[in-house]
Amino acid sequence: MSSIWNKRISVSIFGEENGPAVGVTIDDLPSGEFIDAEAIERFMARRYPESLKNSCRRTSSPRIMSGIINDRTTGAPLCALLQNQNRKAPVQKPDPASRYGHADYTGAVRYRGYSDVAQKAAQFTDRLTAPFCFAGAVCGQILERRGIYTGAHIAQLHKIRDNPFDPVNITRDAVLSVREKDFPVINDRKGWDMLADIELAGSVGESLGGIIECAAVNVPAGIGSPFFDGLENTIAQLMFGIPGVMGLEFGAGFGSASMLGNQSEDEFYTNDRGHCVTKTNNHGGILGGISSGMPVTMRVAFKPAAPVMSESDALPESAYEPCFVPKAVPCVESAVNIALLSHMLEFPNFC
Repeated sequence: MSSIWNKRISVSIFGEENGPAVGVTIDDLPSGEFIDAEAIERFMARRYPESLKNSCRRTSSPRIMSGIINDRTTGAPLCALLQNQNRKAPVQKPDPASRYGHADYTGAVRYRGYSDVAQKAAQFTDRLTAPFCFAGAVCGQILERRGIYTGAHIAQLHKIRDNPFDPVNITRDAVLSVREKDFPVINDRKGWDMLADIELAGSVGESLGGIIECAAVNVPAGIGSPFFDGLENTIAQLMFGIPGVMGLEFGAGFGSASMLGNQSEDEFYTNDRGHCVTKTNNHGGILGGISSGMPVTMRVAFKPAAPVMSESDALPESAYEPCFVPKAVPCVESAVNIALLSHMLEFPNFC
């Protein structure tokens, strides 16, 4: 199982769905960085919006085992442990292909029947997004002290669309304002409609997917490399580590296919502050794998959760959750934070 991501910094996730704990080790972080443990916990708590029914917390608060002394990184590997809550004894299902939409079958084939298929192939479940979010929160704090902020919102849930970010003029305040909401949408009325749709789907045993839009502001120009180490390459590799992700597009994305060349190109000019910027941002802040200085924008598509087919198919803990898109918002931010920090470490005078 490839649970280690290594690119200038390394992130190693360990643990299982039914194990006593999950955790993460982050190596090669710069030393001397102030880390606010309470801010990390607030970031991770966003995986359980209070406005969502049946959204129960499944891991404890992170316990930092190494790598931080007196709230400062030491340069040693930063290791955090999270105890699993609401654990249930596994009930073995005889046929891993009996539940469509889950990774039971593929996990059983890949690991020759030794994986815990009774818990949706335990390696692939959302408990392990908790240590992923811990790593993203740490990286986000380091970036924010350099003025770089990442935020995301639910751009679409089922057929309901939120207002989009302004891809050219999005600001730090706009990013932070949506991050502070319990249900992360720009238009609150659309958020109420989404919550009602989620409740309706749950009442009939159905599930919903959606799209999360994410933006990183104040990313300096020159971050990344062409070909295989591009900024979007790194973001994509981490993003597809989040359960349920089915698609990713930057800037205008697939919409570029229906544009003419002069519609797609972003014209550069020098603004009143003397900065070289573009009038539009169809490129999503990345050109040739390298940041342009414009906001880095992307949209991430999530499939619906596997629906309940029978009473025996219900999730083994708490109640059925018909939509995990709201819980995935901080996960998307985490992927961007980790990717940005890994490239920023090569930026002159970053440390």
